[in-house]
Amino acid sequence: MKSSTPKYPGRAHGLALAAVCVFSLLPVLADDSHSPSQSAYLAYQQAKAAYAKDSEDPQMAWRFGKACFDWAEFSTNHTDRAALAREGIAACELAVEKEPELAAGHYYLGMNRGQLARTMNLGALKLVNLMESDFSKARELDASFARAGPDRNLGLLYLEAPGWPVSLGNRAKARSHLHQAVKLDPTFPENRLNLMEAYERWKETALLRQELKEWELNLEAARQQFSGGRWQDEWTHWEERLQAIRNSLGKAPPDLRSPKAKG
Repeated sequence: MKSSTPKYPGRAHGLALAAVCVFSLLPVLADDSHSPSQSAYLAYQQAKAAYAKDSEDPQMAWRFGKACFDWAEFSTNHTDRAALAREGIAACELAVEKEPELAAGHYYLGMNRGQLARTMNLGALKLVNLMESDFSKARELDASFARAGPDRNLGLLYLEAPGWPVSLGNRAKARSHLHQAVKLDPTFPENRLNLMEAYERWKETALLRQELKEWELNLEAARQQFSGGRWQDEWTHWEERLQAIRNSLGKAPPDLRSPKAKG
């Protein structure tokens, strides 16, 4: 596997099922002196070394699983992504075997299964039920983990997966979990963007406009909380998605201006 240098250029977005695993928190060891890909690579190498020294420690195991997921986000081919995902799955399976009540272990087990699903076609459907179980267990143990990550990922899973009888896609469940993620962590931009994109898909314009207003009300707090170089790429992507939503509405209504602009 070609992981000797941090050369992968960026994240892949927009694939069905992949949406459940695109946004994790950035790597724990990331800092503003490195690019996101460099930070992910360094975090992976350090987590791997720590896990090798104590492979029976569930804390080391889930953190290595997280690092596998984060580094896999920069993979440019299915072979590398799948290999990293399998490493992460193995580590997180050990974590939850050793400590069944560890929310982080279940969460990143589901995240790495999502990475593996991105490398498959119809075979990905076999992983969907496992991902649902992983995220549901993480939600049961700690719904606030990873900025409401369990609800966020369940919502995206139900939104993106095919519906019955092929798979578990379900609009009502998607709505419930995406809304709950916003309720639990309204400042984290990804949560509200996911909900807005769902409303856009469902052509629920009134609710979409309402969420756009809430976005503006939370924008200043979000920019303060998620600031610095490590979030720069995320803000670029979030703003692109936001502009696409506004374009879909034809034009932004006057009351979408920020409170500061209104004054």
